[in-house]
Amino acid sequence: MLIQTQDNIVSDYHERMKVVLLGTGTPRAFGNRAKSSVAILAGSKVFVVDCGGAVVDQLIRAGIMPQRVSDVLFTHHHSDHNSGFFDLFISSWRTHVVPGRVFEGRSVPMSVYGPTTTREIIGKMRESFDFDANLRIHYNLSAEDASRIEYFENNEGVVYDKEGIRITAFEVDHRPVYPAIAYKVEYNGKAVVISGDTIPVANMIKYSKGADLLIHESYNKTWLDALIAEFPEQAQSLSNPAKYHSTTLEVAELARQAGVPHLVLTHHIPAPFPTEEAEAEYTQGMRQIYQGTITMGRDLMAFEL
Repeated sequence: MLIQTQDNIVSDYHERMKVVLLGTGTPRAFGNRAKSSVAILAGSKVFVVDCGGAVVDQLIRAGIMPQRVSDVLFTHHHSDHNSGFFDLFISSWRTHVVPGRVFEGRSVPMSVYGPTTTREIIGKMRESFDFDANLRIHYNLSAEDASRIEYFENNEGVVYDKEGIRITAFEVDHRPVYPAIAYKVEYNGKAVVISGDTIPVANMIKYSKGADLLIHESYNKTWLDALIAEFPEQAQSLSNPAKYHSTTLEVAELARQAGVPHLVLTHHIPAPFPTEEAEAEYTQGMRQIYQGTITMGRDLMAFEL
């Protein structure tokens, strides 16, 4: 019998916090850029922040079995941040077997954190796959508790504080999407901030002070302006990112004011080729503002704090 194996499985326990970029893309589909998602591994827990499409495939490529995920945090509810939730919900529930090892499916409710629109939006998504869930309970005899979702809605404040892991939500500005939030995750004396989608806000500076890593969305204004000039008939669509996202230079200024030592860019608009030359052009001008480490996020990049 030939059974496909999973030979890059990461440890089940993490003394140091590990952050994995599962998807660094946007609503527009690009090769090598999955939609927005970040995995955070701390202690025995795995948290997934946002669930863009392909999130399960990306977890597996990163060596993280989806069965380990019982906590999902949403920053907001654009489709590129939540469209993979169905797959993660079901895949984490299913037991998976490889030679020599069984990965038991999630047997507890999925804990879902997010802004105050989360129960309404994700609840409707959950209702849409009642047919599938009922089959798994009554035919496959999967754990019934795991078919449920427990919601924790909070736009500002501590949303998780257990096992030495503290997660704080804070408001950002992605209007017309409201509310939208970011997260600060603290574990074992280290901290990472994940921006979600936003224009520059004072809250980002406030919560990033003292953090070891800031993962922030960005767009390159020069590139967008050039595209608008080349394709004026698409001006409205191409100019929209400027209304509710942050430029690379604005993000550099945020990181400088916060004093964070390491800045990682994600959610690239427009997405550059994953080459040093293209990424250097994308970040042009940032180093004149911010003297810390700048990393252009690529899918499956990992950072250990």
